[in-house]
Amino acid sequence: MTDAKEQQKQAACGARWTVIACAGVVLGMGGLAAVSAPLYSMFCKATGYGGTPLVGAAPTAATGEALAPVSVRFDTNVSKALSWRFQPEQSRVEAVPGQTATVFFKVTNTGPAPSTGIAVFNVQPDLMGSYFVKVQCFCFDEHTLQPGESAEFPLVFYVDPALRKDPDIGTLSEMTLSYTYYPSKNGSPVAEAPKPRTTTNF
Repeated sequence: MTDAKEQQKQAACGARWTVIACAGVVLGMGGLAAVSAPLYSMFCKATGYGGTPLVGAAPTAATGEALAPVSVRFDTNVSKALSWRFQPEQSRVEAVPGQTATVFFKVTNTGPAPSTGIAVFNVQPDLMGSYFVKVQCFCFDEHTLQPGESAEFPLVFYVDPALRKDPDIGTLSEMTLSYTYYPSKNGSPVAEAPKPRTTTNF
């Protein structure tokens, strides 16, 4: 009888530890999922991986040598869920590596209600992302526009002169900076607007 009770006790104890271990795994996986996107974003911003431009201060001194300019093309897009018009003041600039350039982008709310958007970006080809340095940018900042309201936002950037010494892409003469505006929720872009709930009457 005592052995049976002891076995039941051990079985209950083992079941408890199994539940605790499973709960720990679930919580751990949930925690990793929650922080993976911000960590990946930080990694991309720090390394230029995946065409993510770097963020830095303006260059302090001229390189002393004339470097071939890079034609920087600007591509602007707006999510279908956001009634905005979005375009750069010029479609491309010739950027001399090591020299800052400024381009303004205009956004207009063409919808009937106030709306909030946030812009995300990347650089193509991907390998050029680590040489495109943003000094000032409107990306990842929430902007709220009233119906019919327009706003202009500057992008100040430079191309790192080290680009010309990169054996893989040093001879390339063109890159594309692509922006996409999405609706914003809690400071994060929302790829799709939530679908309206359908009600069924029985």
